[in-house]
Amino acid sequence: MLNKQITNQTNSINSIIPTSGSFPDSKFSQFTEQEQSDGLSFKSFFELLQRRAIVIVAVISAGMTGVTYLTMTQKSIYGGNFQILVEPVNNDDQAEKISLTDSPFSKPGLDYESQIQVLKSSELLEPIIKKSRESYPNITYNSLISSLNIRRIGTTKIIEISYQSSDRQEIQFVLNTFSEFYLKYSLNKRKTKLNQGVQFVNQQLPDIQNRVTQLQKELQIFRQKYNFISPESQSGIITGSLQSLTQQRLSVNQQLAAAKNNYLRLQAPEEQLAILNDAPLYQQLIVQQRQLDTQISGELARFQTDNPVIQTLQDKRNNLLPIINAEAKRILNTRIAQAAVIIRKIEVDNQQLTQAEQQLQSELKQLPILSRQYADIQRNLQLANESLTRFLAKREQLQIDVAQTEIPWELIQAPAQSRYPISPDTTRNLLLGFVASSLLGFGVAKIIEDIDNTYHSIENLQDKIGVPLLGSIPFSKNLAQSQSSKLRNIGKDQEPEVVVDPIMASDEYNTSPRRPSQSISYYGQGSFWESLQVLYSNIQLLNSDRPIKSFVVSSAVPGDGKSTVAFSLAKTAAIMGKKVLLVDCDLRKPKVHKLSQLNNLWGISSLISSDIDVAQVIQKIPGLNDLSVITAGPVPPDPARLLSSDKMSQIMDYFTENFDLVIYDTPPLSGLVDARLVAVHTDGVMLVVRIDKTDKSVAKQLVDTLKASPINLLGLVVNGDKFRGLGYNYNYRYSSYYRTNSQSVN
Repeated sequence: MLNKQITNQTNSINSIIPTSGSFPDSKFSQFTEQEQSDGLSFKSFFELLQRRAIVIVAVISAGMTGVTYLTMTQKSIYGGNFQILVEPVNNDDQAEKISLTDSPFSKPGLDYESQIQVLKSSELLEPIIKKSRESYPNITYNSLISSLNIRRIGTTKIIEISYQSSDRQEIQFVLNTFSEFYLKYSLNKRKTKLNQGVQFVNQQLPDIQNRVTQLQKELQIFRQKYNFISPESQSGIITGSLQSLTQQRLSVNQQLAAAKNNYLRLQAPEEQLAILNDAPLYQQLIVQQRQLDTQISGELARFQTDNPVIQTLQDKRNNLLPIINAEAKRILNTRIAQAAVIIRKIEVDNQQLTQAEQQLQSELKQLPILSRQYADIQRNLQLANESLTRFLAKREQLQIDVAQTEIPWELIQAPAQSRYPISPDTTRNLLLGFVASSLLGFGVAKIIEDIDNTYHSIENLQDKIGVPLLGSIPFSKNLAQSQSSKLRNIGKDQEPEVVVDPIMASDEYNTSPRRPSQSISYYGQGSFWESLQVLYSNIQLLNSDRPIKSFVVSSAVPGDGKSTVAFSLAKTAAIMGKKVLLVDCDLRKPKVHKLSQLNNLWGISSLISSDIDVAQVIQKIPGLNDLSVITAGPVPPDPARLLSSDKMSQIMDYFTENFDLVIYDTPPLSGLVDARLVAVHTDGVMLVVRIDKTDKSVAKQLVDTLKASPINLLGLVVNGDKFRGLGYNYNYRYSSYYRTNSQSVN
């Protein structure tokens, strides 16, 4: 009858269930509060310790065993030391000495690092080695230097020399030898340095003396060339001369102006008349002219004009006039010429004064240059004299120091030995061994962790996959043991096996003071039951407008627990009031019939390949009327062909119409097409990933493939979380409630 209904619906089926476009990717995740906090790294670290505790403990144990053995079998080593003051504590005496290299850039003091290397050099230690071999023939440079330690004590001026050996007498002998040798070495070094200083001074003195002589000659030539003793005195002389010349030039200018005015005045008729009036000869000629004029006037009264007497007087007068004019011209020209000569003389004097003034000005301008040159010569001469004086004084001081025999280094702590062995330090060795072994153990655990290509925590899975988490199934020891036993029995016989109910197998259920009655046995309790409830709720919340009616439960690789999750989720949905159908589409290695303890004589393969009625393959779980199960049935030769058939599509449509929720358990997605053939007719795929089992690369590649396909990836379900399942805090609060409620009912 049901089969006929499927046949009648064939014509009405025109399309498959909407794929990924119908249900948007869910943004819901239970891990939204404290999981992204800063404590994640610490949690991951402690999870690593828990997972790899055996490896870490093994490495630490092996390391501590080796360290303990080496410490206990190590030979006792003793030590001794002495201290030497290598520089004076008070540097006042040194400050009073004249230094050959006084400079703000000089860095006084001993180079301790270099000095220590010199004290440890093979050439310096050769006499000590020869002396030590007389009593201890086995001593060599390498053995001596390996047991010798020379160091500066902090920032002090003290050097500590320590020596280690298993022979206490050898320690005392070597330290005494070293102390004597180093004190002698310091004295010889001091004398050598002083002799080198004397030699250096003697080499430099001739050059300095020649320098002083040369500078003295330069100063003498300079003074002779420029004819002055010092620039300061020469400046005063030039300034005084300039002032005198200036006054003279002012006076000459006044004279020149007066001469020019006189010259111009001589050109005026009035001035010329005055000059002629003062000329005696000219006045005599004028008097003669006047006398002739008087005579002519007197004679005209008696004679006519043409009278010879008149004519004679007229001739005299006419002859006198040229003489008068010539005399007047001579006198005026003479006076003008004299004025011009005076002007030229004054101008020449003025020009000479100007040239002299310019010469002095030039000398005055050149004086700063000459003064600088003079100062340079004086300064160089002064420095040369000071250097000569300093070198002479230093030579005398060095000669006095060479004659002294004072030892520059001082032994402030005599050679002494320790009363107790300095090695081995048992506490220190064991502590360092434990630290090193722990670090090595953590390192080995980290390497193993990196090599292990599986997910170890929910946080790690979230970071790597980037797909919403629908839920997390906590690890259940009883369930794991049951599944391991079931897997070992697969293939041994075909009879239905008794499998522990996943919901009833939780730790909290088995350890409760009193189990609930049969009426509530399927409702379960504890983190396993709560995780399934949360998982189911999350699936329903993926699309509030159009609830999910069917989906595929699959995994990346075999062994991830997809069948257990599918079966447990189906029971949870049924318990929560949904009419649920669980279909085992894993036609290669079916497991639903074993989990549900049902027979597998007829199943989905029989329904597809034959004309049997659907009612004949649907089975019920005792006590759960809302849960129906269709097992896989006989394993076909080509499961993919059956799952891709049109009849399979029609059957799935029938399931969707007659049940509230249809869950399909399919083979793993990796390497097989079965799950994809079924998922394309459902609302999507729920991918099961198992902690410490699923390969990272396979899961990541599979997720990327599903995202690029028309199949809707609903989300991930983490299986086997050993550290915290979804609803852990919820379980902690409510497990006590279940126990209290059970006790009150009973």
